[in-house]
Amino acid sequence: MNYYIYILQSLVDDSLYIGYTQSIEQRLIQHNAGFSKYTSKKIPWKVVYSETFPSKKEAIIRERFLKRQKNRKFYDSLINNFPKS
Repeated sequence: MNYYIYILQSLVDDSLYIGYTQSIEQRLIQHNAGFSKYTSKKIPWKVVYSETFPSKKEAIIRERFLKRQKNRKFYDSLINNFPKS
């Protein structure tokens, strides 16, 4: 089973949220339903970036790396180069 890291963007204030999951679609539903304390204050959210990993460990390592960046230009570069569907 694959794991994913994802970046969400709030449609309220353009803030970003980074997480990992086994199902991006299900996790987005949970965020937009208010199940996460942090994201519940900025509903609605949309997925603006994701990466796929073969293991949970690899996804967590990448998630931690991304969260440490704290640089909006870095995140915007990832998002802007992410293929739009």
